[in-house]
Amino acid sequence: MITTSTLARTSGIAAARTGWSVARVSILAGAAALAVIEAYGAIARAAGVPLRAAGLGDHTLIQVNAGWLAFGVGIGVFWGTVLAVAFARWAARPARVFLATTLPLLALSLVGPLTAQGTTATKLTLAGGHLIAAAIIIPAVTRRLGRARGQGAAGPARVFAPSA
Repeated sequence: MITTSTLARTSGIAAARTGWSVARVSILAGAAALAVIEAYGAIARAAGVPLRAAGLGDHTLIQVNAGWLAFGVGIGVFWGTVLAVAFARWAARPARVFLATTLPLLALSLVGPLTAQGTTATKLTLAGGHLIAAAIIIPAVTRRLGRARGQGAAGPARVFAPSA
């Protein structure tokens, strides 16, 4: 009985440390994604993409500026970090669960930009921004979660990883 409670306490401490590490990786990946998305938005504007869109059910187009891009990445990073820390603490295979959760959420996030009022170029540019941010954040956090419990990379990356 004493051994079990000691083990549970030790596991809890390790999980808390892992959770902090996962949060750090998530926030750093989010910061990198934010920088890339801001550059992507600037390039799109320079290329003549209007970046004016209206929300779901709204018909008034507003300028999608740097503040909106930053806000979108920030919201995604916040909720992604919450999920990653929770999975690191409670999931048996946190990397696999994170990937299985975030990929459908990414697909769902594309509904907003693709159905918004605006030009096709704006819609595709905004959807591309979602994909770019996810391509930076999801793999970094998934890799960190894979190391959290020693499970390695999750999904197809593990199948094609060279043997040591």
